[in-house]
Amino acid sequence: MTLKTLATALTIAVLPGLAAAMCSGKTAVEQQAMNCADGTMWDQASSTCVPLSTS
Repeated sequence: MTLKTLATALTIAVLPGLAAAMCSGKTAVEQQAMNCADGTMWDQASSTCVPLSTS
C-alpha cells in the first residue's frame, strides 16, 4: 500500500472515535428536552415531573 492510502485509512478509522469523544461530557438527561404536564414542573433532584404546590 502507498503512504497516501495508509494515511487515508487511518484518518477514516480515527475520526468516528474523535467525534464520539466530543459528546461524552453530556448525559442523556442533560441533552433531552423535558416537557411536564400542566400543573407539574421538572424536579432536577428526582429527575421526574412533580406537582406544583399551592400555598
